[in-house]
Amino acid sequence: MIDPARSFDRAAAEYERVRPGYPEAILDLLPLSDAAAVLDLGAGTGKLTRLLVSRYARVTAVEPLDGMRGVLETVVPEAESLPGSAESIPVDDASVDGVFAGQAFHWFANDRAVAEIARVLRPGGVICLVWNEPQEPSPLPPDYEAYLQRLHAPALDAVRDAPPWPELIARGPFGEVHETALPNEQVLERNGVLTFAQTVSWIAHRDAEERRRIAADLDAMLGDGPFTFPMRTNVTWAVRE
Repeated sequence: MIDPARSFDRAAAEYERVRPGYPEAILDLLPLSDAAAVLDLGAGTGKLTRLLVSRYARVTAVEPLDGMRGVLETVVPEAESLPGSAESIPVDDASVDGVFAGQAFHWFANDRAVAEIARVLRPGGVICLVWNEPQEPSPLPPDYEAYLQRLHAPALDAVRDAPPWPELIARGPFGEVHETALPNEQVLERNGVLTFAQTVSWIAHRDAEERRRIAADLDAMLGDGPFTFPMRTNVTWAVRE
């Protein structure tokens, strides 16, 4: 097994192919002008980055994993791509108007990262956390879902005691924390659903033989597609004081 946080490099191309994107309406919620310079932190393959470059004048994407960043540089060449982490962001003090994290903040939900985000934001700049969350009814067979839940349980135990994100942000130099959600949806063919399972960290970090066994188990449980997944896109944001 490898560190779950680094396991995405094993499936960077698959991640890009099957992970969902985000609704453009997210950006309409934020007090940022089109002229803003923004940063996508933990940018992965650029799922959120491509939305940011459609709106803002300058976009920097920071991603620690070489494989994920390599895909991002191919699919979102408009963004400046940099290696780096949330605890050591490779940009100057007060140099950006917005810091976004799409499906990534749980990897660095700590006071050091929040302080570092505050460091690079200009006064009046925005921190914005975005993540997709599946909703009911699920199109997946009950045994398929139950199997995934058993695999996921140990990873959930590891984050259960983490502070709520609004509380964590409020400990930094930020004003009122806003929370909202927008409807989203993803449609995947059968192979896409099976591939998706291989991109989640709590499967991807396992050794090759175990991943093959899990893939075979899931394949045996899944019927024909396509599958429509109802989701909501959660948005948490605040303004730097």
